Amino acid sequence: MIKEVIVVEGRDDTVAIRRAVEADTIETGGSAINQRILKRIALAQERRGVIVLTDPDHAGERIRKIIANKVPGCKHAFIPEADATRKGDIGVENASPEAIRHALERVHTSYEGVPSLIDWEDLIAAGLIVHPQAAARRMEMGNLLGIGYCNGKQFHKRLGVFQISREEFSAALSQIEREGL
Repeated sequence: MIKEVIVVEGRDDTVAIRRAVEADTIETGGSAINQRILKRIALAQERRGVIVLTDPDHAGERIRKIIANKVPGCKHAFIPEADATRKGDIGVENASPEAIRHALERVHTSYEGVPSLIDWEDLIAAGLIVHPQAAARRMEMGNLLGIGYCNGKQFHKRLGVFQISREEFSAALSQIEREGL
């Protein structure tokens, strides 16, 4: 049983979570997240803690940002897009139980307003921005670090928000370079 309440987008996501782990969920009802749902999430965060596990798409990212802004200190889990896609449909409901468990094993707590341990120059040197393969490299790094895919500016922010250490960053960078990316 997972102690924290897992926030997902819909009922099919809850079904997928329950196939993978024993956990309670709160469903946002999609991207139209309202104040009533945010109050439930805040109460869950206060009492048990919250893990946000939304779809790896634009709508899921929007929901994640709304929750992070309104309910500080939530944990975040990310399923790589490739693991959450079936027949062109992207969503937590498409992820295997193993992919869900893997994402939940690698949760990160959000620390807003904390400076990043990785600076902008590190991203340039790593080929994560201003590089022909920057997007592909960020996607792989985001998957390895468990922070998901995003643009360069957002990636830098997530490194700080989730307090990714230089050691974690270097290990993931070494791995993608070994893989030839």
